[in-house]
Amino acid sequence: MALLNSSIQIGPCHLANRLVLPPMATSKAVQGAVSQELLEYYRQKTAGQHIGLVISEHAYVNLQGRASEHQLSASRDEDVAGLTALTELIHQSGSRVFLQISHAGGRAKSANPLAPSAMAGAEGIMAQAMTPKQIDQVVEDFAMAAGRAKAAGFDGVEIHSAHGYLLNQFYSPLINRRSDEYGLDLDGRIRLHLRIIARVREQIGNDLALLARLGVCDQEEGGSTVQDALRACAAFEQAGVDGLDISGGMKGYLRSGHSEQGYYQDYTEQIKNNVSLPVILTGGIQDALEAERLLQENKADLIGVGRAILKGSDWPQQAWARLASL
Repeated sequence: MALLNSSIQIGPCHLANRLVLPPMATSKAVQGAVSQELLEYYRQKTAGQHIGLVISEHAYVNLQGRASEHQLSASRDEDVAGLTALTELIHQSGSRVFLQISHAGGRAKSANPLAPSAMAGAEGIMAQAMTPKQIDQVVEDFAMAAGRAKAAGFDGVEIHSAHGYLLNQFYSPLINRRSDEYGLDLDGRIRLHLRIIARVREQIGNDLALLARLGVCDQEEGGSTVQDALRACAAFEQAGVDGLDISGGMKGYLRSGHSEQGYYQDYTEQIKNNVSLPVILTGGIQDALEAERLLQENKADLIGVGRAILKGSDWPQQAWARLASL
């Protein structure tokens, strides 16, 4: 049997196989709420019981941290009903599902965006540096959003610290110029992450899995480095996360100068060798045999296939057919 089709455990969550549908924004929510169009999208993508894990598109933890007008919300108790409908639909397709929770920080579509340090925000609006009180509130907002994910029946939660959003802004020395306990060095730049991990775990207990998605490095002089990521991921493991989802930093999910399938594989391999947690590799993977090779060569433990499944919902079924002879 192909390794891609073998089971794996992420914390308390058992996955039937190692294929992951990674979080991809659909812009199908209506005022933050799950819509019928959104449900239909996930029904199409998960039909056939071929995907081991679905990580749903990022949901904002408070309105000030909303990244776009039609982004999904986990910021209100009334969101739970729609999120429950989403989890029930995906479970019927035989997949496990985690909710990715996020705050866009300085890139939020907000009249008063907040960031670790003052920065140019969305649509030319300057984001203001967060006060300690505002940081405390964000920690609670992440925790409350995670509690709603548990109430809605999700199997886990993923904390989003990639693609230039708030936690990635704290992680990046390009953006984080704070001189207090949340800046200065890597320990300061991940202090907010560790506080959020602790409070989220308090909310979800040990019955749900907890992932951290990290934008490994900024691909720019003076930015975050792979060595930073190795230290950060080790700290996240010690803090209690059950797995790591690796992606890009302040420049987004693409990697400059790389177009090969699994273009973060050198990063995930180093991180995998430095922690004892399952590591997810996503990035340009379009061929099932290539996904299998990446697993066989210990580049990662799970493979995320996003744009290929976005383009064709039958990709997983075709993948299993290609791998059947292995």
